[in-house]
Amino acid sequence: MACGTESRTAPIHTDLMKHTDSTTDTAIFGAGCFWCTEAQFEMLEGVIDVKPGYAGGHTDNPSYKEVCTGLTGHAEVAQIIFDPSRISYDELLEAFWLAHDPTQLNRQGNDIGTQYRSVIFYTNEEQRQLAETYKDRLNKEKVYQSPIVTTIEPLSKFWPAESYHEDYYRNNPDQGYCRLVIQPKVEKFKKVFKNKLNNKEK
Repeated sequence: MACGTESRTAPIHTDLMKHTDSTTDTAIFGAGCFWCTEAQFEMLEGVIDVKPGYAGGHTDNPSYKEVCTGLTGHAEVAQIIFDPSRISYDELLEAFWLAHDPTQLNRQGNDIGTQYRSVIFYTNEEQRQLAETYKDRLNKEKVYQSPIVTTIEPLSKFWPAESYHEDYYRNNPDQGYCRLVIQPKVEKFKKVFKNKLNNKEK
C-alpha cells in the first residue's frame, strides 16, 4: 500500500474498546496492509466488525502519515470483533496464517517496513497460549519453507485509523492497489474459507 500524505483532521484517542456484551470477543492481527486484512476477515461468518488501526508503537494517537515513516513503531492492524459461539479464536488464527505470508520479515510483498510486520496482539492469556501453540505447530510441521517470523505481543493500546481507511476495498474497488493486490488475496481467501463465509459473501 502506498503511504499517503493525509493526516487525520480530528484526533482519535482510545484504548482497546471494551465490549460489555459478554457474547463478543476481540482479536487484533497485523498481516501487512490493513486494507487487505479488513477485506478478508469481514467476510467470515461470526465476525461482527473489523476496524483498521495501529498498535504496538511508542507514540500516542499516531496518524497514517506518521506510521508510514516507520518511526512510531506501530503496525497496521485490524481489530476484529467476533462472536465466539459462531467462530472461535482458533479459527481466526487459522485465517490469519493463511491471509498473508508470516515468513516475511517487516514486509508483505512490495509493502515494506516495520508497519507491515506480521504480529498477533493478544488481549488475554488464553489468546497468547493459543497463538504460541499454533505458531509452534506450524513451525514443527514445516508448513512453510521458511520459519514463521510473526511476533506475539500483549496489546497495550489500539488506535483506530482515520475514517477513510474503513471499508477501503469495498469503497474503492477500481483503485489500482485494490485491483492488483487486494482483489487476488480476497478471491483466494474466499476459496479457502468458502464454508466459513457469511451470507453476504456466499
